Amino acid sequence: MASIESITLDVADPEAAKLFYTTAFGLDGQVGLRASEEPTSGFRGFTLSLTVARPADVASLVASAVAAGATTVKPVAKSFWGYGGVVRAPDGTIWKIATSAKKDTGPATRRIESVVLLLGVQDVAASKRFYIDQGLTVAKSFGRSYAEFVTGSGPITLGLYRRRALAKTAGVDAEGTGSHRITVGGGAFTDPDGFVWEPSRVAA
Repeated sequence: MASIESITLDVADPEAAKLFYTTAFGLDGQVGLRASEEPTSGFRGFTLSLTVARPADVASLVASAVAAGATTVKPVAKSFWGYGGVVRAPDGTIWKIATSAKKDTGPATRRIESVVLLLGVQDVAASKRFYIDQGLTVAKSFGRSYAEFVTGSGPITLGLYRRRALAKTAGVDAEGTGSHRITVGGGAFTDPDGFVWEPSRVAA
């Protein structure tokens, strides 16, 4: 295994979720969807991020997500790192839309430069070792706080963050129980925090 090849979200209504992701973000095939009623409550332990080129793209994508039924978790705002906002999709998935740019250099294009899956883990160092053993290569690492892996040929970047820190960044409480409601394609194992990897499936 060298990269994430797909992501599948467990949702109550795949058709409604597909309509939301196509309308809100223009995602059509990047994220798989499957029907599931697995119990879950609170923070699911992960976030998905869309990285874009400029603040105008952030504002446009957040606005279309809210119009399509998402709820605002953190309003769009400038920060030390750039510009971004956080929304919760109707299926409960938390999405961060962000750019490192603080000023617009042109109009919004709504082009998504990268998709990042951040897993909230109890022990970043231990989880990093686990993923190295599965064949991933570390691209960035900041002690026991954060680790990011080389994307390889896959369309999605994987990062590890301490669970409570990830929840704080997302603007939600860190408590949560039940299913993560996500399956990662590109392996066949369950990581130390219960995130399930399966052989890649075709996105719904």
